[in-house]
Amino acid sequence: MPSFAYRAATPSGQLRAGVMESPSRDEVLASLRQQGLMPIEAQPQARAREGRVSLNGQARAAMINILGELAVLLGAGLALDRALAVCIENAPDPALKAATGELLKRVKEGAPLSKAMAEAKGLFPPMAVAMAESGEANGKLDEALARLALTLERAEALRRTVASAMVYPALLSFVAAAVILMMLLFVVPQFEGLFSERIDQLPPATRMVLGASHGVRQYGLHGLAALIVLGILAWRQLKQPSTRRILDRNLLALPRLGDLIKAAETARLARVLGSLVGGGVPLPQALGIAQRSLTNSHMAAAIAKVTNGLKEGGGLARPLAAAGVLPPLAASFLRTGEETAQLPLMLERLADVLDRDVRIALERLLALLTPLITIVLGTAVAGIIASVMSAILGFNDLALSR
Repeated sequence: MPSFAYRAATPSGQLRAGVMESPSRDEVLASLRQQGLMPIEAQPQARAREGRVSLNGQARAAMINILGELAVLLGAGLALDRALAVCIENAPDPALKAATGELLKRVKEGAPLSKAMAEAKGLFPPMAVAMAESGEANGKLDEALARLALTLERAEALRRTVASAMVYPALLSFVAAAVILMMLLFVVPQFEGLFSERIDQLPPATRMVLGASHGVRQYGLHGLAALIVLGILAWRQLKQPSTRRILDRNLLALPRLGDLIKAAETARLARVLGSLVGGGVPLPQALGIAQRSLTNSHMAAAIAKVTNGLKEGGGLARPLAAAGVLPPLAASFLRTGEETAQLPLMLERLADVLDRDVRIALERLLALLTPLITIVLGTAVAGIIASVMSAILGFNDLALSR
């Protein structure tokens, strides 16, 4: 469905801007009027003009700092273009400075900040675009950017924690895989001549190791080339929306990983939705904006159906629970928020609780990963050695018995 960037005025004269998905421009204008707004413009959302931007960890941290500085400058009363110019001057990374320079150019051309952020592919996550859009919709862009910077800083800290914890398991896996490969390529072939005349008398494990060694030496390069080709084809196929939807649905069905993904995605949805509803954005429109912050396409599609139901006057907690894509905890928080008229507060608390649960689950998973890799790879190396030694000892016993 096409997206339209709109600007409208409230009855009090306050300016609102955002992006709305709709089949046509006329329906966008009609929807704005139904919300009590006076439409100013509604234009099809342009696609990104530049290629996708890729940021390393240092540049991501600098981008988060830019958002925080921008929030402070806007809160101090600076115009958006001037505040962006000041932030760009302080950007340390050349690639980031160029990307934010394009952002400033689009803002000077009259584009809303959220639209310019959406066009900078790879520079901002979907959640950032949605939260900036919420700030534009309620006229509190500085507060929205401040919350965004804090949220991204937490996510970046979690990313660094996971990356640091994965260094040792990755190094251990690499060394163990190299040892196994060296044994199959150079050590096991030394015994083939010894076993060649008595292959039928070898234990099954030894014959399996000899076959693996022979296969790696004969077809190893072909297998590596085939894996590379299959990887490229799989990566291209995953870019197809239908394939991505199937993959995302299957990931949610996995026992532990699925619950972890649901919790992380729900925390992101709750934080953005709480910011929007707390800023006075109508619930149907707020949920439609917050839904775009989700990276799991299956969950996003389910939330989109709930959004359509809200436009017809339905509640929030019951249809979200019926969708079956959110953790059970979310339904309790949402129901309590609706019953007490404290939905923004309960959404923020839900996001905090789920963020904490995700962090604890990741720490436990990483704590179990290192010994598990050690056991699995150690067992593989020990199995290769044991299979060769058992064959040698078996031949020695046979020779002594004769």
